[in-house]
Amino acid sequence: MESLNRPVARLLLPGLVLIALACGLGAWILQRGPEPFVLDDWWNQALVGWRVEPLVLFSQAMNWLGGGVVGVFVVPIGGALLLVLTRRYLGALYFVAASIFSAAGVQLLKGFFGRVRPEEILVISDYGSFPSGHAANAATIAVVAAVLFPRLWVVIAGTVWFVLMAFSRTYLHAHWLSDTVGGGLVGAGMALVVASAFAVPLRAELRRRAERVAVPA
Repeated sequence: MESLNRPVARLLLPGLVLIALACGLGAWILQRGPEPFVLDDWWNQALVGWRVEPLVLFSQAMNWLGGGVVGVFVVPIGGALLLVLTRRYLGALYFVAASIFSAAGVQLLKGFFGRVRPEEILVISDYGSFPSGHAANAATIAVVAAVLFPRLWVVIAGTVWFVLMAFSRTYLHAHWLSDTVGGGLVGAGMALVVASAFAVPLRAELRRRAERVAVPA
């Protein structure tokens, strides 16, 4: 329960810093022009030579799961419904709000920076390569889960989920590596900023739930 017990500022300030870092990275990319970073180009070319069917299928599945209607609507709404079923009503509202703010932030930055995607892209994607919306969604889910269920295994699972999503986006050449970093910063930052607004009521909800569980049937 430590995550929910932190003062609001200890959630808000890191969130704002992460969003600022994403904007700074985007500004650096914009200032450089269309030429990718050396690490971006190296990683992209390395994956071109490492194309195997099982990883392509896995990445396509992640593409479906992490974006579009499924990633933007089905996953947040489905997750919120599960939280409602466990009487985590404010947790459900927090999940939906964090998902909305994360998606809005990504689209705002995409339109502003307008980075071109790698030429080797294997899927159909929308305009703007920076930041990665799939990576942002994954980071948002990871942070929301860690805030609502502050356990080490939840943090590890969320981290693995984000890394796999980021890998899949670059494996499909839908994004440069730095795009996934930017997406992670935006998604995590937005989830923390929204968490700061929900911190006090979430703590109260968690306390009430613990008291119900402690009462003998």
